Amino acid sequence: MDCFNYSRRKSSVVQIGNTPMGGENPIRIQSMANVSTMDTEAAVAQAIRMIDAGAEYVRFTAQGEREAHNLGNIRRILNEKGYTTPLVADIHFNPKAADAAATEVEKVRINPGNYVDRVKTFSHTEYTDEEYAAELQKIRDRFVPFLNICKEHHTAIRIGVNHGSLSDRIMSRYGDTPRGMVESCMEFLRICRDEDFADVVISIKASNTVVMVKTVRLLVETMDKESMNYPLHLGVTEAGDGEDGRIKSAVGIGALLADGIGDTIRVSLSEEPEAEIPVAQKLVDYILEREGHQPIQGEIAPAYDPISCERRRTRIVEGIGSGCLPIVISDRSQGDFEFHPQAHPDFLYIGQENPDNLPDHFRLLVDAPCWQPRPNAFPCFIASEAEEMSKLNAPLKFIRLTYADLTDNRLRILREDKTVVIILSTHHRNGVGEQRAALHRLWRAGIDVPVVLHREYDEKEIELLQLKASADLGALLLDGFGDGVMLHDERIPASVLDNTMFGILQAAKVRISKTEYISCPSCGRTLYDLQTTIARIKEATSHLKGLKIGIMGCIVNGPGEMADADYGYVGAGVNRISLYKGKTCVLKNIPEEEAVERLVQLIKDNGDWR
Repeated sequence: MDCFNYSRRKSSVVQIGNTPMGGENPIRIQSMANVSTMDTEAAVAQAIRMIDAGAEYVRFTAQGEREAHNLGNIRRILNEKGYTTPLVADIHFNPKAADAAATEVEKVRINPGNYVDRVKTFSHTEYTDEEYAAELQKIRDRFVPFLNICKEHHTAIRIGVNHGSLSDRIMSRYGDTPRGMVESCMEFLRICRDEDFADVVISIKASNTVVMVKTVRLLVETMDKESMNYPLHLGVTEAGDGEDGRIKSAVGIGALLADGIGDTIRVSLSEEPEAEIPVAQKLVDYILEREGHQPIQGEIAPAYDPISCERRRTRIVEGIGSGCLPIVISDRSQGDFEFHPQAHPDFLYIGQENPDNLPDHFRLLVDAPCWQPRPNAFPCFIASEAEEMSKLNAPLKFIRLTYADLTDNRLRILREDKTVVIILSTHHRNGVGEQRAALHRLWRAGIDVPVVLHREYDEKEIELLQLKASADLGALLLDGFGDGVMLHDERIPASVLDNTMFGILQAAKVRISKTEYISCPSCGRTLYDLQTTIARIKEATSHLKGLKIGIMGCIVNGPGEMADADYGYVGAGVNRISLYKGKTCVLKNIPEEEAVERLVQLIKDNGDWR
């Protein structure tokens, strides 16, 4: 991985029906059906909607052999209608269903956490090395016959590890860690290699973007050490819906795509499957715009570790810097002073506006030539004014710089002036790479000045702005860089930009400003109306800042994926819900029509209601 210059990771090619993945092939876009796999007519209709929207693979859940074999009927009807897009069977808990599906569709996804290992109970067992080896042999004994079926029918597989469904065996030995997720995958990959089975795709997903990015980077590093280069499927599980789902997905997936990692993506939204496709395509298209960019010269700071991603340590200047929450600077230089009720920025940049025209409770950034001393106003300089800035006695000063502006003289000023904060801008086609180079240069030079990440866009479509900003700022925040963020787009309302910045900081797990919802995208296993339920839960709880609520369609990833959630709402059967406090199920099989009210009461009973 080149931190500064974009190029795609070289992966092997996997043949999946008529749509190969990896190598020089395009980054593929896919989605997953949320209708019952046994409802053949509905399944075909939904698959066609996804394919027409641009899906290059369509996935269906297959809980048992009956569903697996019905995929053959769905495949046949789609072929008759002229749709040859590969189908993927999604298998949990049932190896026999995987065997059956391998004879019907082009690809089968299995989950190492529940393929052979027992159902997750969060129990801890100490294994001797011999006992652990015996468990691995059980996996091999069951997995190899499945691979032989796949070889016979030219069926590809995906080894799909989910943070929420790691087995108790893996958890007991490695804990709830990126290393445990990687080892869960590698156990199966080593068998594939031993059996000379090459048509393998890998995914390692989590709803936590920090865990997801660290784990995928660690997986790539581990595979490199063992001379493996299988293609990767990227996704943030349980990302949610609306702008939160888009921002969270773009932060996690975008950070890895920026590294050149990823051969196919799915943006998992709690919406109709076909709504995911254009979002994923826009994200991929934006990342690929940086192909062939002007090279960026940079050196990695010796202390930087792309897997641990510890936050860069800086001095603290008036509450800005490491140890403090990242700040939000809202660009109000165009005179827009409408505010989102849940996204109040820390500073307003007003350019040449007179601070006397604004209330005293705002903290203001004013262009240095127009600045006059005032308790709530701070001068903002540009690179050519650095010498003048160094002579000014003020408790807090800002200076807008690019990578090219970091000359030796300006580095000296930044080292000596302990009252300055950088607003780091970029106009490079690979802005992430250039801003990384600037931050590594400061780090290597031992300059601990706080840095606010600044990006400018020219988008009129809010969704596209959110995807681009989330991918760009998210990549740097997940690297451990950034003591604040600032966005500029003259065609987007400033209050929308503010909300986007707070959403990005929350998705990157560096500043929590609202309720966090961990909600799955639904599939054929979901037995209640997920989208309506999410809306009802949000309406009732969106004022509970900092609270995490998991909303899961079924038990597959439920308790595990929402393990760090405060409360959970999980499908238990047809129109039946179980409620969780942390990992513990406290109310079982509640009628769906009562469940939201019971969830609110549970929150109140535990003292978390405001």
